Amino acid sequence: MRTIRVETSGATILLTEAPELKVRDRQTGEIATDANSGEALMTIGVVYIEDGESSLIKVTVPEGGISEGLTLGAPVSLPGLVARPWESVFNGQQRHGIAYRAAAVTPAAFPAATGAAA
Repeated sequence: MRTIRVETSGATILLTEAPELKVRDRQTGEIATDANSGEALMTIGVVYIEDGESSLIKVTVPEGGISEGLTLGAPVSLPGLVARPWESVFNGQQRHGIAYRAAAVTPAAFPAATGAAA
């Protein structure tokens, strides 16, 4: 399926869930790895806020892309953020969604307030 780059320059992204290993198979406990590098994959939870609307999303990040100094509730940057639509059949039921992946997650600063009086 097509991968779509996500433009994040106008968004505020806050970390809501600390990084944890992404499980590929819940029955065996197998950890998901990057198909090219073999590096373990992590998931984080963020709230993505733009134009007065917000969404809670899970983002997959390679383990080496997890920066030190991440704090829950603090703003983060997601360089290389992409979205990929997916669909599958599980137990006879059609499922679909959007998978998000970033090259890294790094601490960021809150954007400056617009229209603030000096």
